[in-house]
Formats: sequence, C-alpha cells, structure tokens
Amino acid sequence: MAEPITVVVADDHPIVRQGLVAFLGSREDIVVVGEARDGSAAVAEAARQHPDVVLLDLVMPRMNGVEATRRIRALVPDSQVLVLTSFAAQDQVMDAIHAGAAGYLLKDVDPADIAAAIRAVHRGDAFLHPEAAATVIAAVTDAGRAPLLDRLTPREREVLALIGAGRSNDEIAAALTIAQKTVKSHVSSILAKLEVRDRTQAALVATRSGLLDAGDA
Repeated sequence: MAEPITVVVADDHPIVRQGLVAFLGSREDIVVVGEARDGSAAVAEAARQHPDVVLLDLVMPRMNGVEATRRIRALVPDSQVLVLTSFAAQDQVMDAIHAGAAGYLLKDVDPADIAAAIRAVHRGDAFLHPEAAATVIAAVTDAGRAPLLDRLTPREREVLALIGAGRSNDEIAAALTIAQKTVKSHVSSILAKLEVRDRTQAALVATRSGLLDAGDA
C-alpha cells in the first residue's frame, strides 16, 4: 500500500479546522500531521512537517493565505498548497495561483471533493472549484483580449461595435456613411486581426469587450 498523503490544515476558525481534521483523518490514504490557526503558523508548520499538501484558508490573521502560499512554496517546494476558502473573486483566485497554489476550492464543496483535490494536487495535477475555474478563464480571456483590440483602427472598432449589435453590412454602411465595399473590407480585416473565423465570433468579442455599448451609444 502506498504511503498516506500527509497534510497540514490551516484555518483560523476552530470549528472548521477541527471538522477538516476529523474528516481527513477518516480517509485511509490521508493523514493530518499538523494544524495552524493563522498564516504565520501555517508557514512554520509546513517548514517543520514538510507535508505533501497544505490545506490553507485565504483570510487568516497575522499573514494572509496568499503570502503564506508564497512562503511555503519557497521554503518547502515539495509541499503543494491547496486553497480552501469562501471567496472566488478574480484577484483572490489569480493572486493565490500566482503565489503557487496548485488548487483552489470553495468551502461549499462536498467533503469528498476536498479529499479528491488533495489527491489530485499530490499527484501534480491542478484542481479548481468550478467558480474558480470560470474566474481563471475570464482572467485569461480579459488579458488576451486587449492586445487583439489594440490591433484595430478606430474605424474598425466602430464596425466591430456594430457587428456586435447585430447590424448587417448594409446597415453598417448607412450608419457610418461609407460604401458597402468598404464595410466588407473592414470586416475581413477585423476577422483577421482578431483571429476569429466569422462575424459571430467577432460579435462575441465586441460584446465581452464593452464595444457593443460604445456602438449603441
């Protein structure tokens, strides 16, 4: 039988921490080797125990979970950090991942998912709660969208906004007082610059970027 996965549990709420310790202790392949009630103690316990996984809350006294993650990864690089928190705001999720967290869970998950996440990060896999995953996708999309839009000329942005509003080439030509042939040329250029296949995908970019509102204004 494989060696059990060693875990340090860090949460400032004693009832939550005790519940996690009790649940994880009932798993045959997981053993809790330490507890911590704040971020500073979590770092110290991780350095002392060298656990396979640190299960870590984000909002804790003395040191927040993001900074604790960063220090744990620097001091004990073989220990994986799994965040277990109540928050999934984009800055929190991305800060934790950038600090080195291998997984991000919300406290509303089924306890079995916590055990599954511990096993996953121990194997070297990433594990994200669906809300956290959506946040990461949105962040990546937002980061990649701006450079694409920067490729467009002011006129192409106007055309894209109208595409997003569902306007036909005829309607775009009339709205901008330009020839239909010119509209077609702009549309072809927009599709190439945005690296999309058709008007539908271009319209999606326009909607997500806020250009739709600008075109309707």
